[in-house]
Amino acid sequence: MSECVNCTIENHIAIVVINRPKALNALNEEVLTALYDTMCDLDKNQDVKVVILTGSGEKAFAAGADIVAMQAMSCEEAKCFSRIGQKTMDQVASMRPFVIAAVNGYALGGGCELAMACDMRVASEKARMGIPEVTLGVFPGFGGTQRLPRLVGLGIAKELLATGRQVHADEAERSGLVNKVVCSTELLSYCLELGEQIVKNSTSAISYGKQAMTLGTEMDLAHAMEMEASLFGVVFTTHDQKEGMKAFLEKRKPVFE
Repeated sequence: MSECVNCTIENHIAIVVINRPKALNALNEEVLTALYDTMCDLDKNQDVKVVILTGSGEKAFAAGADIVAMQAMSCEEAKCFSRIGQKTMDQVASMRPFVIAAVNGYALGGGCELAMACDMRVASEKARMGIPEVTLGVFPGFGGTQRLPRLVGLGIAKELLATGRQVHADEAERSGLVNKVVCSTELLSYCLELGEQIVKNSTSAISYGKQAMTLGTEMDLAHAMEMEASLFGVVFTTHDQKEGMKAFLEKRKPVFE
């Protein structure tokens, strides 16, 4: 594993840390590739049910893409870099385990896009989020133009794009950009408690449910309902469905895979 991304696993919960604190955990190609590889490994690890993603240090979750590396890119190089970033974000967004972003500081540009790719976002009161790329003469290229409107609505998303302003944690919570704001000293412990709650439930049911929600946003309601019914049927082929319902009838706690 690359030194720029660290991972530990305990009690079915993986903690993934972007480790470039001197660069405010900026996302260069090395970090994006390492993060993609780490997430792929965790996706295949059946022992992992929850992933908590955060940044090293107290200042930043990920302050954005690495401008030094981007400055001299050609059109084709920029397109390739965008696809590398999108590939990583898409992997995060499609994970079998439930992914929680623990936003411990700045989450700007690519960092904000990474947080948005997670299943939910918990922010410290010190967090600052935004997509300030227009101040550099570009716009978000790691999926931000697509995921932000889905989270906060098109009007607010366009405002944040055009102004490039940073959003404080409380405003991010009000707008739906983050799910919860907690004290910075309690951020990781809160995410771990949340993870422990999720671990008790069926990972396969959560995964299929996430899939139904994500795919459904791309469909009209009639097709989305049909897709939901199909996935609902698939869940009835799993061990967890049989164990969960049997345990309920036997008045005991289920033992999920």
